[in-house]
Amino acid sequence: MKSARPSQKHEIRNRSGVFRIFTLAPFLLLLPNTLLSMDSSTPMNSETATLAGGCFWCTEAVYERLDGVKSVRSGYMGGHTKNPSYKEVSLGDTGHAEVIQIEFDPSVISYEELVDLFWEAHDPTTLNRQGADIGTQYRSAIFFHSEAQKTAATTSRDRAQSRFNDPIVTEITPASTFYEAEDYHQDFYANNRNYPYCRVVITPKLKKLGME
Repeated sequence: MKSARPSQKHEIRNRSGVFRIFTLAPFLLLLPNTLLSMDSSTPMNSETATLAGGCFWCTEAVYERLDGVKSVRSGYMGGHTKNPSYKEVSLGDTGHAEVIQIEFDPSVISYEELVDLFWEAHDPTTLNRQGADIGTQYRSAIFFHSEAQKTAATTSRDRAQSRFNDPIVTEITPASTFYEAEDYHQDFYANNRNYPYCRVVITPKLKKLGME
């Protein structure tokens, strides 16, 4: 199997701290009522992406480093148990995958860029496994939030297949309820860099991707 290497076309950018500030007030009067009734929990300059690429400690550490990513939350999706705990998910009985839910600014980084990086940040050819992490909770999956995301994810997957000798087994399925993981899982790598798993697995991954 070919090892996934960072593509030359991807520029991994650290957060610059530069934001464009503007006001929408003059334009709100022009918007149809249907737009004004949109879910206020998601800012108008933000979109959501949900990815599962093995242990969420790893994927969270990767995507938190990208310019245009506003937040990354670790959690669970794709199962049949309500409000599952980490222990329940780890037993493999709830059907959930460990996922990260990304809030990003599409004017800074596109959904396509997030998905293109996904193939490089884990091995999408191993079924229910990432390295020593084995189980359905570690499966490779993209949970799309719109038909546009579904199309982008499928196109990106087909394009990435040429880089691997084995078939990509990543699931591409509609997003379902996202259950946020326990507090101690959030920002795990940033808060526990000396933890053995972080030193042995996550730090080498970040170095491989040119992020550390």
